[in-house]
Amino acid sequence: MSALESEISELWTQYQNDAIDAGTAGEDEYATLEAFLDSLEDGEVRAAEKQGDSWEANEWVKQGILLNFGLRSIQQYEHGGTTYNDVLPLADSSEYGDRGSRNTPDGTVVRQGAHIGSDCIMMSPSFVNIGAHVGDGTLVDSCDTVGSCAQIGDNVKLGANTLIGGVLEPVENAPVIVEDNVSLGAGCRVTSGFVVGENSVVGENTLLTPRIPVYDLVEEEVIYGELPADRRAFTRFVESSISDHDLFDGGAYKPAVVATDLETETLEATEREDALRE
Repeated sequence: MSALESEISELWTQYQNDAIDAGTAGEDEYATLEAFLDSLEDGEVRAAEKQGDSWEANEWVKQGILLNFGLRSIQQYEHGGTTYNDVLPLADSSEYGDRGSRNTPDGTVVRQGAHIGSDCIMMSPSFVNIGAHVGDGTLVDSCDTVGSCAQIGDNVKLGANTLIGGVLEPVENAPVIVEDNVSLGAGCRVTSGFVVGENSVVGENTLLTPRIPVYDLVEEEVIYGELPADRRAFTRFVESSISDHDLFDGGAYKPAVVATDLETETLEATEREDALRE
């Protein structure tokens, strides 16, 4: 356990036991919180890390983020001529250019405690929340949201109007993961701790969430909560258990995701239907 982790864990215990709050925290406590935020922004600590084949949350990191909300008071800040009220200012982007990253004006918002890697492009308007990790060479396009603690890999393309959900609580739950070299088409939604495997290409307007099945045609199985690596994925609709109903003709359908091998050409409509029904 690092010194920072130990200090955050101790603060968390005190906070949970009502031994400290925003009114009683002092210089030492705030120095710990500032060091924690700096470590997040530098990429030295992360809200989740890959252990073997699976991603696991670093609970103490999530605790540190929650402490920054619980032990600070709301203040008034100025940014780009706009007054806003929060417990933290926005991230200092003055060093982005030194590492080859761009954030375009009029609406690119990165909250303090978010990591933006080298050679990134942040198009406006876009928003990256505290605890998020955006890897090197990644594009965050216009109208994108990267939620709290989301882990975005290197060389990822988030198409315009993409939503990456945040998972801050409960602290033991892993956040949304988008691994290296993934391309998400415009309008995609990734929520509730879903893991998008490396090198995958996801079609526009695809919803990836643990409640929607992924029909993996490579391994010929139905899985939940993840898209395996090296897949091409797109949305289809499969028959619902509701089936026929007096209120509508032709049965009911529910969304699903179909995943094929990257090297396989996109299946024709009739082939996709046959694959889903087999």
